[in-house]
Amino acid sequence: MFSIFKKKTEEEKLYGKYMSLLEEARNLSRSNRRMSDAKFMEAEEVLKKMDLSRA
Repeated sequence: MFSIFKKKTEEEKLYGKYMSLLEEARNLSRSNRRMSDAKFMEAEEVLKKMDLSRA
């Protein structure tokens, strides 16, 4: 009921950032492949951080 007051965990924040980077990479893939690859690499780094935070 009071989920609006619940703060996001670090994993939830990283997941949101990961998904937004993937979407940005997908959108850039149509116009600029080099920038798309850079965004995808950023997303992979966030994924690694997520894996490290679980351990």
